[in-house]
Amino acid sequence: MDWVLVIMYLLFVFLGWLSIYEATFSETEFEIFDFSTKYGKQMIWILLSFLIIIIILAIDKKFYEQFSGIFYLASILTLAGLFVFGTNINGATSWYSFGSFGIQPSEFAKGATALAVANYLNERNQDLKKLNNQLKAFGIIFLPALLITLQPDPGSALVYGSLILVLYQFGLPLYYLVIGFLALLLFVITLYFGVLNTLLIASGIISGMLIYLVYKNKKYLRHNWLRFIAIYLFTGFFTVSVDYVFNNVFEQRHRDRFNILLGKDVDDQGIGYNTAQSVITIGSGGITGKGFLQGDRTQGDFVPEQQTDYIFSTIGEEWGFLGSSFVILLFVAFLIRLLFIADRQKSMFSKVFSYATVAIFFFHFTINIGMVIGLLPTIGIPLPFFSYGGSSLWGFTVLLFIMIRLDADRIYEW
Repeated sequence: MDWVLVIMYLLFVFLGWLSIYEATFSETEFEIFDFSTKYGKQMIWILLSFLIIIIILAIDKKFYEQFSGIFYLASILTLAGLFVFGTNINGATSWYSFGSFGIQPSEFAKGATALAVANYLNERNQDLKKLNNQLKAFGIIFLPALLITLQPDPGSALVYGSLILVLYQFGLPLYYLVIGFLALLLFVITLYFGVLNTLLIASGIISGMLIYLVYKNKKYLRHNWLRFIAIYLFTGFFTVSVDYVFNNVFEQRHRDRFNILLGKDVDDQGIGYNTAQSVITIGSGGITGKGFLQGDRTQGDFVPEQQTDYIFSTIGEEWGFLGSSFVILLFVAFLIRLLFIADRQKSMFSKVFSYATVAIFFFHFTINIGMVIGLLPTIGIPLPFFSYGGSSLWGFTVLLFIMIRLDADRIYEW
């Protein structure tokens, strides 16, 4: 078993609990073992996560491969069941409630989807250069993402896009990533400049490319005119659809967050309040921070629900630039270690699942930190092992320790 990852996990969990304690500390509730507090509940979830780890490590690695389809089917059913039995919290029906206890199935669906993708690529040794295989792989990834989007919880659904990078690692043509990047760029330009201006800009760029190619090869247009017509039509359709989805499908809170990020609106007292206060709170920590339980902005609840998605602002205020840098460098070392372990796997199943684990952790870490410091819109992405919540902690624990369990048997994989 890779003890470096285990030690990193224990350090993350301890620092995460300590940060939650700092963010929710109250002078009237200061007992560490008070299980009615948020830090007390987090301690219970941490202790139960150790039981989950024991179970994961005790099960033979072949079990995860043989039952990956069952896990995936169960995750789809639990996601679909939310529309009937789920509880609406903060505008999204993402939870099953059992009294004061709740479970968010999307946190576990990530691991199940990673297992399903790994099994699909392993079982038939699929060639991802074939369109049919590409569509099946995309279907496995985007089905749970679609169900999560409909809750609506688009932030959690975006995590599944990170698995496309895994497909690229195992043979998906590069042009999918290029198209995805260009689509993202077109999305942002459309929101910033509007439909008409974007169409003019895009048409100018495409026309410029065509003129250049024709200049280099006089016969180019004769053999590729259909391709350029398709590019013009796709660009126009995509631009118009972005405008329609933004104005008719997105909720007002989502539109506001994008407008604030793009600088079209300034709303530090409304929808942008959390991010604005988070940035101020992190900056107030200076180089060395204000010290343990000395963060006046954290204690004053300037950042609402700071113990969840904005937990990094607590670290910034109380431990300063040095403490924040330590946490970031620790995550970077963690991701590098995950990549090293993924690369040394011998079986296709273990290798695909390991790379999927790396992609999911990387996405969560990057988006959460970017969100907290105001570089990215607020989309409700937790910081692994730090953000408050049992579902998040258990979901990441399951993901990591299945990878550790698969790695433990790598010498037998041929």
